[in-house]
Amino acid sequence: MRLGFSIARFLAVLSKEFVQMRRDKITFVMMIGVPIMQLLIFGYAINSDPRHLPTLVEMGDEGPVTRAILMGMSNSTYFDFQGTVTGPEEGDRALRDGSANFVIVIPQNFERDILRGLSPDILLSADASDPAAVGGAASAMSGIVATAIAETLTGPLRFAAGAPPPVGVVVHKQYNPEGSTSINIVPGLLGVILSLTMVMITAVAIVRESEKGTMETLIATPVRPFEVMLGKILPYVVVGYVQTAVFLLASRLLFNVPFIGAPLAFFIGFNLFVIVNLALGFLISTVARSQMQAMQLSFFTLLPTILLSGFMFPFAAMPGWAQTIGNAIPATHFLRLVRKVMLKGANLADIAGDLANIALILLVISVIALRRYRQTLD
Repeated sequence: MRLGFSIARFLAVLSKEFVQMRRDKITFVMMIGVPIMQLLIFGYAINSDPRHLPTLVEMGDEGPVTRAILMGMSNSTYFDFQGTVTGPEEGDRALRDGSANFVIVIPQNFERDILRGLSPDILLSADASDPAAVGGAASAMSGIVATAIAETLTGPLRFAAGAPPPVGVVVHKQYNPEGSTSINIVPGLLGVILSLTMVMITAVAIVRESEKGTMETLIATPVRPFEVMLGKILPYVVVGYVQTAVFLLASRLLFNVPFIGAPLAFFIGFNLFVIVNLALGFLISTVARSQMQAMQLSFFTLLPTILLSGFMFPFAAMPGWAQTIGNAIPATHFLRLVRKVMLKGANLADIAGDLANIALILLVISVIALRRYRQTLD
């Protein structure tokens, strides 16, 4: 029996581990890649104080005070003016489809009513389905208006700047007037849950067959790659159905999250999202050599899904490069779709753009997965 510490034996084991680490390239890349990804995302992409939020204007009047208020809003960097709307219906549609976070309404005879001391109100309609995205901007609005009034109503117009305040600000928070965080988080959580479980289940299940040797038997049959992919994916759609049914029931009973949109729109979007995640799991299975690697790669895709999709942090607050990456993530478009349907009463036409984006991502993933699978066969 040998006792004591042997440097030679220690170095042999150490050398063996480095050789094994070099051979397991996926694990090594994740050991280096995940910390770098976290550093970049948390350092650059995450911003809890969103700026440059898309804003539309309904111009009922125009004058020096109006121009000063709009200029102050733009200079604050909270608001990024995208154009004008002609009426309430057009503004509501922009808020519902997500093309604008705010609609500022300047009432008719606004300038005249200020000089007459009638204290007219400015209406700021906000898409509050994500309270973190609009909270700071809405809170800053009163100060912006007060500064604009003080700078404009000077000299002969100073008489109109006294008490009561010459202009009032009414903030109308739509879709989540109480600013409840659960109203925003719970619908988005469905996308995160489906992303994790669907990707991981599919990837691990297919890799498990390769490890057990049953994949070779399947390859020996005349089954084509597309048929294998479809046959492997569809059974897990049932799992997605069960998860979604439980989720919708719990969200209503426990968190009182509304569902006011078209069920058909949700049904189509949900099925498309499930399929794209299962296709991503199939793609991962063509890269991973073991079930552990399949799980690692599945978790690797989860990090950007949570941080860059708009689930935890406002999407509009991210820099351009992060938004570009986020738009390539299926969950980004599904989260928008779910929140539109559940919270904003959207129908199939309102989510057509989100469906098209998910379908495009599905096409790209499927083509890459089929090519990778053919290479695996070879």
